[in-house]
Amino acid sequence: MLLAQVDAFVSTLERLLTDQLRLFGSILVFVFAVLVGLLVRRYVHRLLDGFDVPEAVEGTPFERTAQRLGTSTVGLLSNLSGLFVVAVGGIIALRLTQALPAGLLSQGLTDFLKEVFVAVIVLIVGIITGDKADLYIREQLKSVKVPEISLFPRLVKYFIFYVAAVIALDQLGVAVTALLVLLAAYAFGLLFVGAIATKDLLVSAAAGIYLLLSEPYAIGDEVEIDDRRGIVQEVDTFVTRIESDGEEYVIPNRRVFKQGVVVVRE
Repeated sequence: MLLAQVDAFVSTLERLLTDQLRLFGSILVFVFAVLVGLLVRRYVHRLLDGFDVPEAVEGTPFERTAQRLGTSTVGLLSNLSGLFVVAVGGIIALRLTQALPAGLLSQGLTDFLKEVFVAVIVLIVGIITGDKADLYIREQLKSVKVPEISLFPRLVKYFIFYVAAVIALDQLGVAVTALLVLLAAYAFGLLFVGAIATKDLLVSAAAGIYLLLSEPYAIGDEVEIDDRRGIVQEVDTFVTRIESDGEEYVIPNRRVFKQGVVVVRE
């Protein structure tokens, strides 16, 4: 009887020591994961700084939103990287304490976290790229006096957003076949609207190339174009600029080609 009680006491003590050891081990694993997460966060931050990411995203709506929240695009990406490491470490720590089912890790929880992490990164990069493309195209087309052209940068931005969303959903295992069909339809619409919006621009570009190659007039010549008379200041692909009595006229090259030009020889 006494021997049975001793065996029971020893078994209980071993179980308690084992539980305490598991708890201690899980705490060590979690603390180690936090430290590694901090190191990863710092490394990713420095890496993004080294690639001049802050300068690349400067002025984008996403960066301004992040700054209003007290962070930045680089800070957000580095924090997400660190949190991913801490989350994986937390799962392992819980597994050591047997707080999670034995097969949970093998069932793909860490893989799911990785997929969520990648999907979030893809979305962030897609949003930043779309915003940057919008700003860049607007900057390049700001001198083009075609009302419809203002739609083009926005269409490109939302096209990039849509592509990023499809990739992120595919990363999470969501069926994206229907979304790909919509993407193809959107791309066709983008090309169609772009062709309509840039029709006059393309005509001016074609006329400008002809004028640059044939050189019917040059900078400094006095010309009369579409009832506008003045000295040629600049001839580029899209427009011809002439000046008269302190006034500058910007004439699309398609009008030069259509109306003709009179070179004044005095």
